[in-house]
This record gives sequence, structure tokens and C-alpha cells, in this order.
Amino acid sequence: MATTTVEGALAGAAHDHREPSYIQASSGLKAWLFTIDHKRIGMMYLASVWTFFFIAGALALLFRLELLTPNLDLLLHLVGGENAAMIHAKALDLYNKLFTLHGGLMVFAFIVPSIPASLGNFFLPLMLGAKDVAFPKLNLASYYLYVIGASVVVYAILGAGLDTGWTFYTPYSTTTGTAVTTATLGVFIMGFSSILTGLNFIVTIHKMRAPGMTWNRMPLFLWAIYATSVIQILATPVLAITLLLLVMERTLGIGIFDPAMGGDPVLFQHFFWFYSHPAVYIMILPAFGVISEIIAVHSKKHIFGYWAIAISSVAIAIISFLVWGHHMFVSGQSEFAAVLFSFLTFAVAVPTAIKVFSWVATLYKGSISFTTPMLYGLMFLFTFTIGGLTGIFLGALAVDVHLHDTYFVVAHFHYVMMGGTVVAFLGGIHHWWPKMTGRMYPETLGKICSVIIFIGFNLTFFPQFIAGTQGMPRRYATYVDQYTIYHELSTVGSLILGVGLFIVAIYLLVSMFKGKQASDNPWGGASLEWATQSPPIEHNFHDTPHVDTDPYNFPNIDRSASIGHH
Repeated sequence: MATTTVEGALAGAAHDHREPSYIQASSGLKAWLFTIDHKRIGMMYLASVWTFFFIAGALALLFRLELLTPNLDLLLHLVGGENAAMIHAKALDLYNKLFTLHGGLMVFAFIVPSIPASLGNFFLPLMLGAKDVAFPKLNLASYYLYVIGASVVVYAILGAGLDTGWTFYTPYSTTTGTAVTTATLGVFIMGFSSILTGLNFIVTIHKMRAPGMTWNRMPLFLWAIYATSVIQILATPVLAITLLLLVMERTLGIGIFDPAMGGDPVLFQHFFWFYSHPAVYIMILPAFGVISEIIAVHSKKHIFGYWAIAISSVAIAIISFLVWGHHMFVSGQSEFAAVLFSFLTFAVAVPTAIKVFSWVATLYKGSISFTTPMLYGLMFLFTFTIGGLTGIFLGALAVDVHLHDTYFVVAHFHYVMMGGTVVAFLGGIHHWWPKMTGRMYPETLGKICSVIIFIGFNLTFFPQFIAGTQGMPRRYATYVDQYTIYHELSTVGSLILGVGLFIVAIYLLVSMFKGKQASDNPWGGASLEWATQSPPIEHNFHDTPHVDTDPYNFPNIDRSASIGHH
């Protein structure tokens, strides 16, 4: 089979004969629904995760509007009842269901699959120089498992009602009459999707790299996806078993979480967090990979500390399995266990800090282009660093006892997940949008929206740090007057944030059809995905690429291809 070098492909991409892209290869709804093309599946994932993101975001806006005032207000008008006491009880119940659906959808249906399933599916084979993933039909099956599982969760909470919170904590979840069993079934199905996707990615990376694509020539995004896939395969079965035990407890009364029968509800927390803390790294590791690509390409500078960033991803994947107990400092664990988990929590921050310092060092003396993706990359450095440092606060035992289950934890989690994963996701979408669609988004509007999102995000969540340190507990529908100012700021910020995200969704959608035609390599990237036409052809490459340089070797690339260079 014919081969071509990366430099040759990059230099000649614009002059190649244009073939029908993966979008034009076949038309009709059936062609998309039954496709085994990783790019189409990635785009379907992208549409699905955005849908669930906006559903969960709308619910967040609803209860943020409720929290604008100390007492129940908005929700009272949304429920009916025979008397004031019944209406009040129904409003409180609705509030619990709202934050349960918000958390469940955001975690299981959006953040976990957001980057790996959409951007990972689309670009992993392209960056490897492969024609597709190792198991294309399994890839499509994973997508449908995800959609079915997420739909079941939405039905369970909206249709049948669920108010346990996204963590399903016992003993409440084993005794409540709400739709716990249905919701756990939905999460169980989504877990299979996660496992199969991780398996597919690992086999693809091991067996389908292009000639010359050694491990030290793999883009850092692929290292991040690899580490994420390891966690998905090893941790997700634990969640599946935990949820199965929960259903058995509810239906058969086996007593594993019931003290009256010799069980222990804290055991559920151990099982749950043994998955759910590694799951935090399923959510954030792909974001690290995206940021590595954005900062290197838009700085036109070789990534600083390639091996340090790559190995730190693997180190995080390993250590992530050893820190689950920091969610349980106040659950009655022994002093020795608490000290050990506290130490390990500090330890997991070390490889993360290595990445942050490497990104900053990459920026140093780089030829920085302040494009929309780069603005999201810089935003990530700011917001994720705050999220990470506040996690160190919570890892300290004496501090955590005070801050546990307060709005400080809410703010910390959202600075990591929203300020980290979602910001990187937005940056990655803008970075690769020209390649995915063959169209450019409106650059100026993109920059404006990134600033709107930055302001809205910080105004939403930073006041919650202060409210938390002053004792405001999370998950409460009502609060005392002293916290009003923080909730007012948060609600205003959430509306600004919502407007910014909505505009982004609209202009990306419009640009798919009416955007300016994108060149094959608009940012001047050096990895293999930029060696294909935009959008790529159905089988990615005309000839099998041969890799003889690393993906951050920018000096040999034509700088005139770069846009927005300042």
C-alpha cells in the first residue's frame, strides 16, 4: 500500500484531489443511524451529549432561580396541592428531583462520555493514522447503549420520580418508594457503553498505529484517552456490581447494606466511590489531552515535558484508585485510614501539577495566537487550577470536617468539572471544528462568547466558596438570610453562563451549514489529523501515512496556514 510522510501530507493537503467527505459519502437518516464510521458515530455522540448537557443545564437554571430567595418561591408555583403544607412538601420534593436529575445527567450522560466518546471517537483513528477503530460495530453498539441508558435515567427521574441525589446513598435509596431501580438500570446500561468504548480505544491504540507511530510519537491527547480507557475498563464494573447489589437489596432484602441484618450502609459508599473517584479522572483526563493539543498548536511551540505529561496521565490513572476514602472522612473511618487517604489525595495532585507547569512552560516564549481555542485553553489553566487547589483544602482532614457537604464542595467540583472538563471540551470543539465539519465558526463571536462564559462561570461558582466556608450546606432548597447575597450572585452568573453557552451552540450549528470554508490545516498543526482533507474522507487517508517525526514539530510547517496569528 502506498505511504506518505507527515510533512508531505501536511504540505500537499491543500492541493490533493478532493474526494467526497465522510458527510457526503452516503446520505439519509438510515445511513447515519446504522453507520460504522467512527467519525459519524463521534458526531452522533457530540449531538447527544450536547442535548443532555442542555437538559441538565436547564434544570440547574431552574433550581438556581429558586435559590435566588431564601424561601421557597418559584417551585411553589410549579406544583399543586390541596393545602399550603402539601404544596410546600411537593415543592421540596421537586427540588430534590431537580438536583438529582441535574447531577445524574451531567455526570453519567454528559461529562463522562463528552470528550472520549465525541472527540475521542472522531480523532483517535485520525491521529493514529488508522482507517477506523478496531471494532467499528462495537463502537455503534456502544453509542446505542449510551442513548438507551441515558433515556432510561431521564424517564426514571422525570416520569417516575427519583430524589436520592446522583450518588444513590443508602439507606435512603434502599427504602424510598421512588424509581431507584429504574434509574440504576439506566446507569448500568451506560456503564456497558463506557466499558466497551474503553476496550475499543485501547485495542485501537495498541494494534492500529500507522507505520512509524511509536509510543513517543503519539499525540498527548491519545495518551490521555489511553489512561482514561484503562480506568473505564477497571472501575466501571465496580459501579455495575454496586448498583446490582442496591437493586437486590431493594427487591430481595439481602441485607448487605442494612445494619439490622448485619450489613453496613457505609459499605455502599466504599463501593460507590471506588468507582466514582476514578470516574472523576475519566472526566478530566481527556480534558488534559485536549489542552495539551490546544496549547502546543496555538503557541506554535513544541510541548514542554512530553514524557512528563504522558507518564503523569498513567500515574493519575493508577493513583486514582487509591483515594476514594477522601469522600468519607466524616463517615466514621479510622484515623489511620483518614490520614492515609489524605496523604494519597495530596499525592494525586503531583502528576496533575506536573501537567499544569508543563503547559505554562510551553506558553513561555511561544508564538501565541489568541484564537478562540487558545482562549478556552488559557481559561482552563485559571479555572482548573482553582478547582485543583481547593481540592487540596478538602484533602486536609481538619479543613474537610468543616467544609464537608457545604457549598465549598459544590464550587470545588464545578471548578474542576465545568471549569476543567467543559471548558476543555469547548476548546476542543472549536480547535477541531474546521476538521470535523469543513467549516469555520465566526471567530470574533467565538472569542466574545468565551469571555461571557468565563465571567458567568466565575460569578456563578466563586461566591459558593465563600458561602461554603461560612457554613451553607449543599442540597438545601431554603437557607437563612445571611447567604442571600452569594445565591443572588450565583444565580445572575448562571444566567450569564447559560446565555454564553446557548450562543455557542447556535453559532456552531449555523456554521455547519453556512460557515466559511475551512482549509485543511487552519491552525498549522503537525499531527496526523491535519494531514487529511476537511472534512476527512470516509476512510480517513488516501494513502497510509508514515510517521517520521513527533506531533509537535512545528518549524517544518508552513506558518502561512495559521490564522488569527498575533
